[in-house]
Amino acid sequence: MKIPAIKTKSRLTNIIVYTILTVGALSMAIPYLWMVITSIKPIEEIQSYPPSFYVRHPTFAPYKELFYLLPMGRYLLNSLFVASVVTLCNVFLCSLAGYAFAKHRFYGKDKIFLLLLSAIMIPYQVNLIPGFIIVKKLGWLNSFNALIIPNMAMVFGVFLCRQYIMSIPNDLIDAAKIDGCSEFGIYRLVILPMIKPALATLAIFTFLSQWNSFVWPLIVINTSSMRTVPLALSVLNSQFGFGTKVAMVMAGATVVTLPVLIVFICFQKYFIKGIASIGLKG
Repeated sequence: MKIPAIKTKSRLTNIIVYTILTVGALSMAIPYLWMVITSIKPIEEIQSYPPSFYVRHPTFAPYKELFYLLPMGRYLLNSLFVASVVTLCNVFLCSLAGYAFAKHRFYGKDKIFLLLLSAIMIPYQVNLIPGFIIVKKLGWLNSFNALIIPNMAMVFGVFLCRQYIMSIPNDLIDAAKIDGCSEFGIYRLVILPMIKPALATLAIFTFLSQWNSFVWPLIVINTSSMRTVPLALSVLNSQFGFGTKVAMVMAGATVVTLPVLIVFICFQKYFIKGIASIGLKG
């Protein structure tokens, strides 16, 4: 008699868990759905009361107006270039540093790594003014150098790769050395193929952070041609957000969100696998 009771309790628990997850997923998806719907509504339907998810007369005029009034193509290319380069640099440099900290012995390794971790504890806002002064003295204001070089290697990425690489058996590395592999060959042929989930996780986090970065580009960029999409959305919202161009603002937000969604869908499998496996590694 106990087995049916246990099964009933387990099913009830699953129902409660799935119900909570469903409600949570809907609560996060509804704002995005409302954003997309509003972007194709005429102004009369946007201002109608009560608000409705149903679109009677869909129109893509806000999208056309968006690219007509603003050089959104240029802004998208700027953000795509910066986010892609920073992501590639982080994947390469952080994995290389993580390999060194995980599998190599050198003087002061633990102290240097502890010093790097302590940098995470410093609030990001503290580094803004010194970073701006350095960038200004180097003559990098209003350039891709200011957006890319300070973010080429994140401490979080080094920590993430190091924790994952530590779980790789040393026997594999020793076997590669016996076969005549160089250090970089071991990194390229042994380490990288085995840490793909961690690299995918790092790539997603880095791309998202750079794509959505607002404060740092706001400080080092003051020309229209160098703006990234967060700066473009800020200008768009300040100029048209409270007027009759609400649909255009929502269209801009939709256009900006699509690349992030595509990146996540492409790397979703590795991302979930990386988060799950990294959580089990010491």
